[in-house]
Amino acid sequence: MRLQLALNVADLDEAVDFYTRMFGVGPAKTKPGYANFAIEQPPLKLVLFESDATPGSINHLGVETDSTAEVTAAESRLADSGLDTTGVDDTVCCYAEKTETWVSGPDGTRWEWYVKHGDAEQADNEILASHAATGATCCAS
Repeated sequence: MRLQLALNVADLDEAVDFYTRMFGVGPAKTKPGYANFAIEQPPLKLVLFESDATPGSINHLGVETDSTAEVTAAESRLADSGLDTTGVDDTVCCYAEKTETWVSGPDGTRWEWYVKHGDAEQADNEILASHAATGATCCAS
């Protein structure tokens, strides 16, 4: 597992250059208005969204897991503790095919628990299959 930090940035090229130099590794994926880094040390998935939102603000936080079973277990634990989740969905979102669940903190900070299954050419959220009929969200939303 590793934590995910998704940031809104004003200038993607400038942000990619900065974080490449800061962490000593280039992005794993770049698309128009989007880049992500798979940083080994410290274990971090850094995602950048070029956006009109406040530069440097958090888009969302997440936990990238190694398996669908870990996503399902996290969703069950969250729901059992009384937190509202989106349920577990198989989606295409943010240029990836994944299984995910979402929960929002008391201040509205969105958290995504997910496992990536493969790359995709689509940025917008599309639910492919729902493991629970409770709705969904996406990192770019």
